[in-house]
Formats: sequence, C-alpha cells, structure tokens
Amino acid sequence: MQTVTLPIADPEAEPRAEALLAAGELVALPTETVYGLAGDSASGEAVAKIFAAKGRPRFNPLICHVDSLQMARRVAVFDETALGLAERFWPGPLTLVLPLAEGAPVHPLATAGLSTVAVRQPKGVAARLAGRLDRPIVAPSANLSGRVTGTSAEAVARSLEGRIPLILDDGPSPVGVESTIVRPEAGRLVLLRAGAIARETLKEALGVRIETPEAGAAIAAPGGLASHYAPQGAVRLDAMRVEPGDYVIAFGPDRPEGLEHAMAIINLSPSGDLAEAAANLFAALSALDSPDVTQIAVTPIPMTGLGEAINDRLRRAAAPR
Repeated sequence: MQTVTLPIADPEAEPRAEALLAAGELVALPTETVYGLAGDSASGEAVAKIFAAKGRPRFNPLICHVDSLQMARRVAVFDETALGLAERFWPGPLTLVLPLAEGAPVHPLATAGLSTVAVRQPKGVAARLAGRLDRPIVAPSANLSGRVTGTSAEAVARSLEGRIPLILDDGPSPVGVESTIVRPEAGRLVLLRAGAIARETLKEALGVRIETPEAGAAIAAPGGLASHYAPQGAVRLDAMRVEPGDYVIAFGPDRPEGLEHAMAIINLSPSGDLAEAAANLFAALSALDSPDVTQIAVTPIPMTGLGEAINDRLRRAAAPR
C-alpha cells in the first residue's frame, strides 16, 4: 500500500480523509496531544485494521473521539461528575471512561468487549472529521504497538509507511503526551493514565479524591500495558551518572556526573519547564530509536504536574520487553 502525506492546509486533505474513513479505511491525523490512527468507530472492519496496522493486542481498548458533548452522550452514560469534567476540560486532552450507552455507534472490538467506553472531545481535525461522519472516530496513537509514539507526520511515516493510505501533516504535536484518562466514581476519580492534564489540576477543579488503580488490575483504558513507548535500546531511569556508551536524555540545567562520556545529549527542557519537556519527550525517544543506540540514560524528572505523565511514559519505555 502506498502512503500519501498531505499538509492539513491542503484543500483536498480533509475531504480525502473523510472519504477514506467513510469507506472503512484508516487515516493518521494530528491532535493536540499526539498523532492518532483514526478509523470509523462503528465499523468492525476499520477497527480491526487499526489493530492489524499497529500490531496492537485486542484486549487493549481504543478511545472514541467526538465533536461535541451531544455526540459523546450517544456513546456513553454521563453522571453529574462526568458532565462537570466534560464542561470544564473539553475540547481538550481529557479522556473519560464511562458506562457504554445502549445503541452506541461503537463496535465491540473498540471497547475490547468491556461494558465501558473511553471518550474525549479533541481540538482540531479529529473533531471535525467525527462531525463530518456524524459518529465518533477511534484513534489510538499512530505508531506500532509498544513503540515510540509519533508526534510528527515524519515519525508516523517511519512507523506506519505502507500500512495506511493517508497521513495528515500539521507539524509537531503541541502537547506531546497523550490525554489524561480518568474513571469518575462516587466522590472520587480513578486516574487510569497520567497525561496532559495534571492530577493537581483535576483535584483543584473538582475538589474530589484522585486515586490510582490497584496493582495488577485488569486493563480498563488505553495505554495500560507495562511495556510501551519503547525505543530499541535499553532505557535507564533516574540516572545520576553517565556511563561510557550512554545516550542521554536530560532535563533542566543540572549536569550529571560523567556527562563527558555521553554519545549524544538531548535535553527535554534546559530551563526545567515540564510542559516543554512533555512536548519534546517522544521526539527525543524517536531520535534515539535506532539499532546503534543500545543504552539510554534518563536524568531525574520531578513527579509534580506534567512530570507524572512524563515519568509514566518513561517507566513504560524502560520496562522489560
């Protein structure tokens, strides 16, 4: 299959994407978080193509992207807490895991057979295309499963060239990490995946407890695999010393001991800005995703704010394969 890349400003880009999605084909497209691999949520054929193109395990559910709260309520059952979250954070990088609505236009493959569904209203072309189709599109990250997430059209092409017909190019993703995923429950939120909206922001907005799932809990949301976002080389976290042969991902102005041994250095944010670091994270991992790079040392990154999401992705990148 030939893969074509079109800039989002091309007048043919969105109509071509709409036609492909309506025909059950796949399109890689930008969102404010990362690039997604989009398909028609109601089409079992399209959803199956997403799993095949990514090599994604079928027990790993997908996120439904909608153009409005009205469309979201055709997909999921909203309680008062969920409505408050949607009104506060949509459109934006927050995904809600909610009970699946009766008659929802979502194929069971997309929910991995669960009685819940992950749904969010993004900004930009993903929402516009859902509106054109008048139903959600499912769009996991546009990369091979378990490998580095694409935050540019070039990164998507390196991963999925020849597997999909179209990539829409809108430059680098502005946020750079995936959406935060929460499951609203009585009097609390369960944080299923740290992401672009920090735990502290959610707590301040709602004034409720933010809890994490118990260790070993079944996967209830996308991005729950232990090993994910992985480059080819081994990743060592919280590195206070650089060893000979290390490629270094750094953060902030501090210089770890032995930095002169580094084969190369990528600083996610020399000033120590976590938002800048999040935007640069996957591009840095992608730049070091090569058979020649056998060891990657990552210096410590704070766990506050967006640091929780950054450290979550790095832990998964460093997990046993």
